[in-house]
Amino acid sequence: MKLIGMLDSPYVRRVAVSLQLLGLKFEHQSLSVFSTFEQFRQINPVVKAPTLLDEEGNALMDSTLILQYAESIARPSARRTPSMPTELMRSQRLLGLALAACDKAVQLVYERQLRPAEKLHQPWADRVILQLRAALDVLETEQQQQPLEATSAAMPPPGVMQAITWHFIQQMLPDVVSAADYPALAAYSREAEALPEFRAAPHGDSTYQG
Repeated sequence: MKLIGMLDSPYVRRVAVSLQLLGLKFEHQSLSVFSTFEQFRQINPVVKAPTLLDEEGNALMDSTLILQYAESIARPSARRTPSMPTELMRSQRLLGLALAACDKAVQLVYERQLRPAEKLHQPWADRVILQLRAALDVLETEQQQQPLEATSAAMPPPGVMQAITWHFIQQMLPDVVSAADYPALAAYSREAEALPEFRAAPHGDSTYQG
């Protein structure tokens, strides 16, 4: 399999870390949807990161769909998504919150980096920040009351997304979200970033070497 996309994308990084945790081998091609648009388009005309190519060259998009497929081909003992309804509900609820926080953070980064300052619509940006903090508030409470595992052997899917989202926010939007306001999330992310799977796929323009 080959993962296409840059590790400065939290979604690409989510897939890179999760594939390792699932014990799946893959190659990584670091292509940007901006600076290498045409090269990316030759692989996937939609130019969406992450893109995963299977052994037959089929292109699969969207980090959640990619990881659903990845779990289906992983060893049963390596799978991370709970099968019991109660555990699955909590896992999916936390994953949804982490993805929502990530989506809002990415929206805000794009708003700041791609839109001319004089065209920034501040009321919309303020609403995005409100939504971002609302998701983080719930994740912080959950992490304080029922902490997620932060080990390579037991980290669940929402833990991966939560840690990567927090790290992305602190790298890109430290003025918007203060680490002091979310101590449990900050501590969890620090633990996760120390794991070999996270260190092998660091945030930025590097390439995963498995």
